[in-house]
Amino acid sequence: MEDENARAELARKGSPFLTAAQAALYLGLSPRTLEKLRTRGGGPRFRKHARYVRYHIDELDAWSQTRSCGTTRDA
Repeated sequence: MEDENARAELARKGSPFLTAAQAALYLGLSPRTLEKLRTRGGGPRFRKHARYVRYHIDELDAWSQTRSCGTTRDA
């Protein structure tokens, strides 16, 4: 897990694009949950680079900000 954290941080410094596994780690979600959000809708915007799914760090931050709630009733 430490290795994945380091890889995600390194990716953020070097490239704004994260793999699905790195994006899930960044958001605190499981890779499977992120995949479900991608296929069913409602998740962060993503890009296809050839056959690879990539998430731009700004899109992850923007999606996360839309998820903020003031109370549990807002969720």
